[in-house]
Amino acid sequence: MSLYPKSDEIGDASLLPGERLEASANDVTFVCPHHGPISGILYVTTYKLTFITTEIEPLRKYNAPVGFITSVEKVGGVSSKGEHAYGLEIQLKEFHVFRLAFKQEGHSRREFYETLVQVAFPLSSGRDWFAETYCTSLRAEEEVDSGWDFFDMRKELERIGVPSKEWRITELNENYQFCATYSSVIAVPASVTDAQVEAVGSFRCRSRIPALSWLHPEHKSSLTRGAQPLVGQFGKRCKEDEAFLAAISCASPRSERLVVMDARPRLNAMANKAMGGGYEGDEDYPNMEFMFLDIPNIIAMRDSLKKLRDMCLATGNDGRWLSQLDSSHWLDHIRLLLASSLRIVDLLDRCQVSVFVHCSDGWDRTAQLCALAMLMMDPYYRTLSGFAILIEKEWLSFGHKFQARAGHGDRNSGEERRAPIFLQFMDVVWQMTLQFPSAFEFNEEYLLSILHHLHSCLFGTFLHNSEKERRSLYSSTISLWGVLTTEREKYSNCNYSSYNHSGTLYPTASIRRLQFWSRYYKRWHPSIQERAEHAHSSSAASVTLLGACSAIEKKCAELQRASDEKQPVV
Repeated sequence: MSLYPKSDEIGDASLLPGERLEASANDVTFVCPHHGPISGILYVTTYKLTFITTEIEPLRKYNAPVGFITSVEKVGGVSSKGEHAYGLEIQLKEFHVFRLAFKQEGHSRREFYETLVQVAFPLSSGRDWFAETYCTSLRAEEEVDSGWDFFDMRKELERIGVPSKEWRITELNENYQFCATYSSVIAVPASVTDAQVEAVGSFRCRSRIPALSWLHPEHKSSLTRGAQPLVGQFGKRCKEDEAFLAAISCASPRSERLVVMDARPRLNAMANKAMGGGYEGDEDYPNMEFMFLDIPNIIAMRDSLKKLRDMCLATGNDGRWLSQLDSSHWLDHIRLLLASSLRIVDLLDRCQVSVFVHCSDGWDRTAQLCALAMLMMDPYYRTLSGFAILIEKEWLSFGHKFQARAGHGDRNSGEERRAPIFLQFMDVVWQMTLQFPSAFEFNEEYLLSILHHLHSCLFGTFLHNSEKERRSLYSSTISLWGVLTTEREKYSNCNYSSYNHSGTLYPTASIRRLQFWSRYYKRWHPSIQERAEHAHSSSAASVTLLGACSAIEKKCAELQRASDEKQPVV
């Protein structure tokens, strides 16, 4: 199935199945920060906002899915004076602002504004997700695999060796009655009963118990994740919780040592005690080590992103670029995530000890750290399909609040709930691909496409906040992975060499090795778009090279099998 099958058209802009024109306006001026004012026609459909120039040859087209829209504000009134003083300012999630000037006569702005707000914020206007309309219309035209069976938690647990003597799958959350924000399939130590699991759930924030994420394939040290204990101001204890962590440490055959890594700064964890939360105490959990990773909360990350966004939207004074980037602290946060993940990897892989990671709720910083550590240690997650599995498992199934963090479809979504948690994870992944250019099967386009559809709302994958909520979309939407993982030639890295990177990766967590991801953060800038077009134009050569690499790998596999069997290859 093609990602964008063509249907009808508006101007020279193709429409998707189920997409329809909602409003249009002539004689609109796009106040472009790079090319100056440009006249054209503005369209809004049920899926995207499109501006097509009318006075520049060749005609230019500016597209943005309406899911990208953060806010729509009116600028000026009917009595406003000055050129381009009357119009709309449309803020996009992906570091861009559309400033559009309308003619003051005719009140065309009012109609367009009202329509755009309804389409951009379907939850607030009582509309269905366009992802549902798209799926229904697409199925009417052709037989479509929804792709929702791409990920199966049980199969993924089987891949890492569960169930086993040390680990089992509990059915307590089969209908999400135990923990509404966890997967229906949870792996716990085999020595722990369901009654004990329930007791632990009452002591962990939102019943997010320590659950298994990954097992080391050689020495079986475990990576588990959860939420903070509900210790409170008076140091409440839970013997079942203490026994649960002890069972995790005993489940490792090489070492009964368990390191508890709290992603928060210690002061933040102490402050959470006043609100009923807290952290594990040394005296209550003997034979365990405790570390605070000092990763700031979502407020600091949101402020950092705002500074980065303001820097990217600025059009002048390039001399301050580096100082503005430095003052945003964005790369400092990226470095800290990379360094913290490496600490987890070092403990699991080199020291052969088990690690339990948590923050406050266990769905933001915990997801970042566990997913990055697993990406470094398990080469399967560095493949096209494996990376999608990693996102499904550590982000979607463990309840990262994608809808709240991205503000999908809700005009009244509070700024305090939004945060660039998943974006930071993807940035760190991109940094790793630069340091290990042949270790990942996927390329930069794959990462960019995932981030694009994080906000496009074309697929059901990133809608809602948990697996439980998302299940209602399985029959009415399409999964992103059913599309991206089938377009292997487009998203494959021609330098990929699985033979040379079958073990753990240890990237350098130095600010001097980090780069600014211009193809994402400055993707609307003309120079970046030209680079992207150049990259697309060379895709044919890449496909040819990939074919040659595939043939060589196949021949190598035949030679290896023949060598193992001591038989000549004919």
